[in-house]
Amino acid sequence: MNYQFQFQPYQRPFKIPLKTAHGMWKMREGIILNLTDKQGNIGWGEIAPLSWFGSETMEDALIFCQQLPSRISIETIFTIPDHLPACQFGFESAFTELNPNSFLDINKLHYSELLPAGETVLTTWKTLFQQGAKTFKWKIGVDDITEEINIFQKLIHSITTTLSPTQAQKIHLRLDANEGLTFEQAKKWLEHCDLINANQGLIEIEFLEQPLSIDQLDLMLELCDRYSTLLALDESVANLQQLNSCYQQGWLDIFVIKPAIFGSPKKLKNFCQNHEIDAVFSSVFETNIGQKSALKIASELLFYNRAVGFGINHWFTG
Repeated sequence: MNYQFQFQPYQRPFKIPLKTAHGMWKMREGIILNLTDKQGNIGWGEIAPLSWFGSETMEDALIFCQQLPSRISIETIFTIPDHLPACQFGFESAFTELNPNSFLDINKLHYSELLPAGETVLTTWKTLFQQGAKTFKWKIGVDDITEEINIFQKLIHSITTTLSPTQAQKIHLRLDANEGLTFEQAKKWLEHCDLINANQGLIEIEFLEQPLSIDQLDLMLELCDRYSTLLALDESVANLQQLNSCYQQGWLDIFVIKPAIFGSPKKLKNFCQNHEIDAVFSSVFETNIGQKSALKIASELLFYNRAVGFGINHWFTG
């Protein structure tokens, strides 16, 4: 079967630039595409590259779309090369919307809300908490570690003094370093995390995400053995080859998977269903079109009851 193919690039500015260890991010760029079958049914998909995470660039994705004919085959959709993972996701998502094989209720998922780096976190978390949030992710490895740990302690105090002693559900806090720490800094953070978790209070540090660079898996495995707080891989498992490599090398803690840049959803599902890894599915600041597709994948593959990292819409004006 052939499908009529159309695409349109977009630009979506952040309300406030997102500050991470990779730098400042001011604008989300991507491509919305659709496939139309012979009956006139339309399937929507999104290409949302994140080149510093290992995906293709926006320019690569545009060139690929521009060279395609206006009608494409199923074979074209499922033979997109692996060096275009965001394109694989976008086209397969559109195809799946036209050819669903199951109904997945994404409304049952609960979300982790992304907090801003720096002192702003001390007010932002309260706003999101008042809206019902119970899981938060905070970017670290951005500023001086002494300053960040000082803010972290203020955040813990703010949460502790805000919560009622009868709070039925713990607040889960995730720390995301985006490869921004040294081994010694990671140890210092994990010491603080272990102390908080040992108290068994109303706050749990759920995990420390990607403290070291992707070429330091051996040191991150050492940290797993040394501390009780869980670690998570993110940049280290940006695609199927990396995910399989880390799994084979003995990673048993958490895998953060970003479906929109991971590559083929079909291949991702095959891996997860065969291995039942402890996964957290996370956003790359895609629009609602990409989010919907990614959340369907999460609904199908979330074997552990962890919040999905899609609490990001408050970063945009609309």
